[in-house]
Amino acid sequence: MADDRQKNNARLPMRDFAHSLPMALLQARESAMRRFRPMLRRHGLTEQQWRVIRGLAEVDGLEVSELAERCMLLAPSLTRILQFLETKRYVKRTRVETDQRRSIVSLTRDGRRLFEAVAPDSEACYAQIEEAFGKDGLDQLYEQLRRMYVALESTES
Repeated sequence: MADDRQKNNARLPMRDFAHSLPMALLQARESAMRRFRPMLRRHGLTEQQWRVIRGLAEVDGLEVSELAERCMLLAPSLTRILQFLETKRYVKRTRVETDQRRSIVSLTRDGRRLFEAVAPDSEACYAQIEEAFGKDGLDQLYEQLRRMYVALESTES
């Protein structure tokens, strides 16, 4: 049976599944997120909700399209997340005076408090990852991922 699979793999016109870049990135992401998910659940947040709060914490506000890009979320998903975060009073939307179709999203005081409550726990997760992978390894990974992003974005067709 294994021999049949090897023969079939030899005929496939592409690299084997174990060398699939999207799968390798997903495996690494999943491994990292296993460190964060329980902590986020304790704070009553999903990964995507935290991503939005985290994305807004360093700025005074962002247009919805900028926030979607910054947080790597599709517009329909972001819309649902913002609706939820607004009901919890963690974010607010303010219309742009010059164009009522556009709005700026920002953290509220409660949203900032939530960020400040979650941030130390998030940093503890990063410390676990750094301990397991090494500070130099993590720094190198960030740099390699940044370089890959820049290279692929600059050659996008």
